[in-house]
Amino acid sequence: MKNCAIKENHLYRKTYQGGKRAAAASLCVYVLRDKKANYLKKANPEKKAINRVGITASKKVGGAVERNRAKRVLREAYRLIEAGIGVKKGYLIVIAARESATVIKMQDAMRDMQYCLRRLDMLENKNEQNS
Repeated sequence: MKNCAIKENHLYRKTYQGGKRAAAASLCVYVLRDKKANYLKKANPEKKAINRVGITASKKVGGAVERNRAKRVLREAYRLIEAGIGVKKGYLIVIAARESATVIKMQDAMRDMQYCLRRLDMLENKNEQNS
């Protein structure tokens, strides 16, 4: 299923101010419990909980080309982590690119993102679900 993006500025601000934070060399992850998670679960055709994800890159990261590349790499890294390891559902997740995000490779972005999500206790353990 396609990720649901955070589109409203007030959700970014809430997540920055009230959420938990973990940082790595190339990115910073903010996580906050989504109050509308139950509503979105009912509206979802599959009746599954989802995360709302926002990816940002400020002008410090570089020009438009560098910012878009950084966001594209981070979006794909999150998608692969969610498909492979799994991420807990029902949260607002904001991923902020840092200046070094423009030159990193996908594997480095995945490693940094896994590190941040593990520190925030957001990774699912699929082995526990099957047992």
